[in-house]
Amino acid sequence: MVKIRLARGGAKGRPFYHVVVADERYSRDGRSIERLGYFNPIAAGKEVRLEIDTDKADAWIRKGAQPTDKVRALLKEARKQKAAAAA
Repeated sequence: MVKIRLARGGAKGRPFYHVVVADERYSRDGRSIERLGYFNPIAAGKEVRLEIDTDKADAWIRKGAQPTDKVRALLKEARKQKAAAAA
């Protein structure tokens, strides 16, 4: 099954995650089909905390990809940011 999930990057103690579309059989940080954005949980100051292409994510979900619980929450947050920026 195809999943939309987080792939960890960054240094020890400074996590950084890419939001990726990947086959669930591959390891967390292994091969991915497409990169949709990123999540920086320790962003400070003017650093961007969350950047996701919600249109691409919705297209993958329509094709049957299943987002993980955390990615589902991040997509909700990204849609809120997108709506606030448009208003």
